[in-house]
Amino acid sequence: MERRETPTTSEAFRSTVPYAQERIHAAAVYCSDGRLGEAFDDFLDHGLRLPRYDRVAVPGGAACLAGHFSAFREGEAAMDQLRFLVDAHELARVVLIAHQKCAFYTHRLRVHEIDLRNRQLEDLARAASRARRLCPSLAVEGYFAAVTDRDTVVFERIDV
Repeated sequence: MERRETPTTSEAFRSTVPYAQERIHAAAVYCSDGRLGEAFDDFLDHGLRLPRYDRVAVPGGAACLAGHFSAFREGEAAMDQLRFLVDAHELARVVLIAHQKCAFYTHRLRVHEIDLRNRQLEDLARAASRARRLCPSLAVEGYFAAVTDRDTVVFERIDV
């Protein structure tokens, strides 16, 4: 494996993106799989019109909120983060996203590929129920992201 040297400069990086003062009172919980990060941002910003949403990106996304025994610690940590955001950022809306071929399910939860989508849809519903317990007025939505044969990511709304 080739090691890359970290570039060094005498100055700190200065972003050209301005700081936004206003909160939009929404968060998204999704998988930390970097291959989908830009598609998630595009969907949330342009598809759902949620710019600058709060992010809870963890392996498996909403799977850790679904109550799996083998992901207990992750679930408690994610719930704590979400609880903080609901309280401190006054969230009114939470978007849960699962995605096709998620390695958290196949490697960590040991779900067979044949059962994967059904398990993920069930977990979206369980995660939504758990998130709603944080605040009865919280609007919770679920989506499933699938990659087409043309490497396009399509987001399907799931009734949760």
